[in-house]
Amino acid sequence: MQKLCMFILAVCLLCSATHAATDEAVEAQDDGGKVSVTLGGKPFTTYDYSSFKKPILFPVFGPGGVPMTRSWPVVDGVEGEAKDHPHHKGIWFSFDDVNGRHFWHEIGEVKNQGLKIEKDQAGNPVIVANNLWVGADGKPVCSDTTQLAFAKVDGGRAIDITTTLRATHGKVKLGDTKEGMMAIRTHPDLRLKKHPSMKRADQLGNAINSEGESGEPIWGKPARWVDYFGDVEGKDVGIAIFDHPSNLRHPTRWHARAYGLVAANPFGESAFSGAPAGAGDYVIPDGGSLTLRYRFVFHEKLTPEQIEAMFQQFAQES
Repeated sequence: MQKLCMFILAVCLLCSATHAATDEAVEAQDDGGKVSVTLGGKPFTTYDYSSFKKPILFPVFGPGGVPMTRSWPVVDGVEGEAKDHPHHKGIWFSFDDVNGRHFWHEIGEVKNQGLKIEKDQAGNPVIVANNLWVGADGKPVCSDTTQLAFAKVDGGRAIDITTTLRATHGKVKLGDTKEGMMAIRTHPDLRLKKHPSMKRADQLGNAINSEGESGEPIWGKPARWVDYFGDVEGKDVGIAIFDHPSNLRHPTRWHARAYGLVAANPFGESAFSGAPAGAGDYVIPDGGSLTLRYRFVFHEKLTPEQIEAMFQQFAQES
């Protein structure tokens, strides 16, 4: 309960420092399988905890109602969509070596075990979901509590996601693999490389990280944050993702691909840096836990300096 209160307080600080006085309220409504989140009465995102083999946020709308995530495979038939990596759905948290189980590729299931919606002091919703990670053999591997907070911020809107993985069924080994962990599949127009499915041949996005590296070279590099940005439906928008300084192995490495996958992954050392196999392994002892915290900022026309300032605010929140 103390951790939840601290988390809600951090969200309050985020809101008070930005648009606490705005009349564009954030609201959330649970229908028993999905939580619909609105901003100013218009769709922001949906937390779907019942339709797939893991909970996801989909769709996600940025400033001006611009879609920020790929539609496929949740929605088929959208022009300009590539039909690759069917496990890339909206925003999700997963990993492909949890005691040897391949949850990233959906060989196994993260099952919701209960959900409630809290309110922070500014009236913004905080979803608290409990999940059980079950292998393809039907045996439980571990569990988690995930907290999702939503707010309007300067230049856009934000989602904070904090997941506490718990070794409730024996020790948990998170193996050294690039396939994970806190991830988004972006709108196709934010791709860094041309693809036959793209709506316009000249439509390409951009990427930069906190270290000033840009484009494809950000893959595998440690950074406090990464930002994918470009023109989506005529708007100059971006997706900045922050790795909190309290996280394991901060600054994290990024499984950030040219085709629009962006994932924070503190475990894939051998793939990202050429370290010996197993260098990125991490074990949560039986009865122990690991908490990882991230912020997604969906913005319009923010400079790297502005994003860094927002990160520093996030970094100061305990």
